[in-house]
Amino acid sequence: MDSFSGKIAIITGGGSGMGRELARRLSAEGCHLALCDVGEEGLAETKRQCEAAAPAGTTISLHRCDVTDEADVLAFRDAALAAHGTDHVHLVFNNAGIGGGGSFLQDRREDWDRVFAVCWSGVYFGTRAFLPLLVAAPEGHLVNTSSINGFWASLGPERAHTAYCAAKFAVKGFTEALITDLRLHAPHVKVSVVMPGHIGTDIAANSAAVLGQGAHPKLDAASGRFRESAPTTAAAAAGIILDGVRAGRWRILVGEDAQLLDQFVREAPEEAYETGFTDRMREHDVLSYIL
Repeated sequence: MDSFSGKIAIITGGGSGMGRELARRLSAEGCHLALCDVGEEGLAETKRQCEAAAPAGTTISLHRCDVTDEADVLAFRDAALAAHGTDHVHLVFNNAGIGGGGSFLQDRREDWDRVFAVCWSGVYFGTRAFLPLLVAAPEGHLVNTSSINGFWASLGPERAHTAYCAAKFAVKGFTEALITDLRLHAPHVKVSVVMPGHIGTDIAANSAAVLGQGAHPKLDAASGRFRESAPTTAAAAAGIILDGVRAGRWRILVGEDAQLLDQFVREAPEEAYETGFTDRMREHDVLSYIL
C-alpha cells in the first residue's frame, strides 16, 4: 500500500498515544478515519489535531467503544460504515491497550482480567468485526499491536507482569498465524504485528483510569516521567509503523530498545528471565526507566 490518500482506516485507542499519532499522520495524507476509544474527550482532541493538517474533504468520525465488549465493537463497525458511507475499509489498527494486573497470584482478578481483555480480546473482537471489510476492499492491511512483552514476558526478575505479557504473546501468535491464513484465503490483505519498546505515551495514567484507580499525584508524576524518559516518542513510533505498512513488513519492531531486546532474547533464550540478563540490558541502557 504505497499511498494512504483516499483510504479508510480504523484505529482503536485513538484518543491518545500511538493511536492519536497514527491518526495525525494518516489524516495529513488524506486518509479517512474512524477512531474509537473509551474516552470521548481524548477522541475530540485527536480530531481537532487531525483536522488542523488534513486536506479538505477528509472525513474523521469518532466513536465511543469498549473493545472488551464484542457488541460494542460490532456497533462501532456499523457506525463507522454508516459515517463513511462504505461497505469496506483499507486499514485496521487494533491499537488499544492498557497495563496492570501484573501478578496472577497477588493482584485482583478483576484487574488481571480487564488488562488481558483490553490487550487480547480487543484485538480478537476487532479482527472478527473488521477483517471481512478488509477482504471486501481491493487491498487491505491489518495491524495488531503486540509489544516487546510479546516475546519477552517480563519487566525484570523482581516484578511480576503476567496479564499484559500473556495478552501480548497471544496477539503476536495470532497475528503470525494469520499470515498463512490470509495468504491462502485473502492474498490481497496483509497483516503486521507491531512490537514497541518504551514509547512516550500516557499508558500508565490511562491504565489507572480504566482500572478505576483514579488520579493521584504520585501516579501522575510517574506517568510523566515514563513519557518524558522514553527513547522513542509516540509520533516517531507512528512513523515507524506506517513505514512498515508501506513496505509490507509483517514484523515491525519499534525503537532501538525493541531491536536490542529482540537480539538478546534470541541469543540467550534460556537466560531471558535471570538477573544476569537484566544486568546485560542495563549495561546497554535498554528499558532503563522500567528496569
